[in-house]
Amino acid sequence: MNNPLPAIKNSQFKKALREFERAKELIPYQIELIKLQKHLERYQKKMIILFDGRDASGKGGTIRRITRYMNAKKYRVVALGPPTHTQKTELFMKRYVEHFPHAGEIVLFDRSWYNRALVEPVLGFCTSKQYKSFLKHVNAYEENFLDDEKTILIKLYFSVSKKEQKRRFDSRRMNPLKQWKLSEVDLQAQKLWDQFTEKKWKMLKKTHTKLAPWTIIRSNNKHLARLETMKVILNATPYHGRNKHLDFEVDKKIVRSGSQEAKIMKKEKKQHGKPIT
Repeated sequence: MNNPLPAIKNSQFKKALREFERAKELIPYQIELIKLQKHLERYQKKMIILFDGRDASGKGGTIRRITRYMNAKKYRVVALGPPTHTQKTELFMKRYVEHFPHAGEIVLFDRSWYNRALVEPVLGFCTSKQYKSFLKHVNAYEENFLDDEKTILIKLYFSVSKKEQKRRFDSRRMNPLKQWKLSEVDLQAQKLWDQFTEKKWKMLKKTHTKLAPWTIIRSNNKHLARLETMKVILNATPYHGRNKHLDFEVDKKIVRSGSQEAKIMKKEKKQHGKPIT
């Protein structure tokens, strides 16, 4: 006789029901993302979406929800590892440009060239000269590839609190299905929190431009971050068949412009001697 299945705890049932309801809430927006994808293909436009932010800020999970029902032939997720010896001798942007979308395609970068403005200088993976050079030239690079009027660039920064980041790291340590996500860089993230914050502030001040603005996603609540990110992407360009009955207005408690975030961080620096967001 087969062993009976273990009883489902009430808390497990509630959690599963909550996850079901959250997934259900995303479906109308996932349908709109398919419409957007078809529009880009029809008009031979290209979309680049950058997902940057601290470790455990929810970038990967958001990407998975965005692409879940998309035509896999018309999008790519790019998550580059450390540069090879040859790549280190080449122009920094080259290895990213090599993965740019073709006409009618979306490319989602799970961490982008802005690693040079955030992770690399904090962890000593680049020199001070390389860091400064990047901040000096990156706006011009972006202007060049946006000049064709066929490319849409969306720059997203996922902002998680220090307390929530720690909770997520602790959860990864305890869950054998998630332990692979922990890296040496993750283990340093909490200790280097202030250094990362300072680099974030400088990046926003230097690289939030009218042509290529940053959008900040407050991601302590993963579900809301995913929902609002979909709205941001769908609002980035007009497309045919947009659902007139769907709410596309972003929640200002979750979504901020890069300029707003930079102003808040400047105020924090005056009050506390350092930005803390």
